[in-house]
Amino acid sequence: MIHPPDRPTELGPGGDNAIAHAMGVAADEWTLLILRYALQDGVRRTAQWQQVLPISSAVLASRLRRMTELGLFSPVEDEEGAAYHLTPRGAALWPVLVCIWAWEARWAEGHPLCLPRMRHLVCGHQFEPCMACRTCGGLVEPREVTGSFGPSGSWPRSAPNTTMRRRSSGSANLGPGFFPESRALIGNRWSAAMLGAAYLGAHRFSEFQRRLGAPATVIADRLRTFRSLGVLEVLGDADRTDRHHYRLTDKGRAFFPVVMSAIEWGQRWFLAPEGPAVVFRHRGSDHPFSVLLLCSACSRPLTGKEMTVD
Repeated sequence: MIHPPDRPTELGPGGDNAIAHAMGVAADEWTLLILRYALQDGVRRTAQWQQVLPISSAVLASRLRRMTELGLFSPVEDEEGAAYHLTPRGAALWPVLVCIWAWEARWAEGHPLCLPRMRHLVCGHQFEPCMACRTCGGLVEPREVTGSFGPSGSWPRSAPNTTMRRRSSGSANLGPGFFPESRALIGNRWSAAMLGAAYLGAHRFSEFQRRLGAPATVIADRLRTFRSLGVLEVLGDADRTDRHHYRLTDKGRAFFPVVMSAIEWGQRWFLAPEGPAVVFRHRGSDHPFSVLLLCSACSRPLTGKEMTVD
């Protein structure tokens, strides 16, 4: 299916919803890296991407073809050959990339090199994105956001059935721009769904399994991974796994803007006939919640064209 680059895709009833489509894009590291250079540095041609990324011609061609089908790029032929121009749909992914970049720089361990800091061109200062409520403008902590499934929301419909093939963990050193821990959190359908369940209040093994309908071995493996990354901590009887209570850590809660930005992008560009997949509200208020990213240095709203990296 070819997705229109400048208007939302109308989905069929009963299939993958907006969350599944969003995670199918955000879970692929090569896609994020290709977008990162297109958004930040204006890269448009295959030779330019290959200068900044250790990516083979075949993998790059495959990703660009798929990203064009998704409506993220519009290919144009000119006197220098093929160029891939960002579409409104592709450019709208900048909040996801900014939130991943900031989270990896703040929380992830084991980067080959330190990630460069982001700089806000409006105020000239280095910054981190701060999550605020677009309705009231106030800064918001993850605990202050509540979510529930909407008319097209369910765990089976929200977990992407397929994602683009990702690099193996033993691949070459990518240096700055490599998102290792983010990939572990949203890099496959079960990881993304598990993280979503944790944000929506799942605390016990049985709750994760009941909500997701995943095999027990998958749930156990993801819980071990999330614990090893420091995203979840376990409380309760150490000798009784059935009594374990899993709780998000500060590191786990800090990833919430990544997930929110991806879901909002998905619900903007993929419309199910039944209605939205998930509905968020600002806890303690009477209004819905949507993400507004502010500069930590000047408190002004961020836009995709007003940032660079040092």
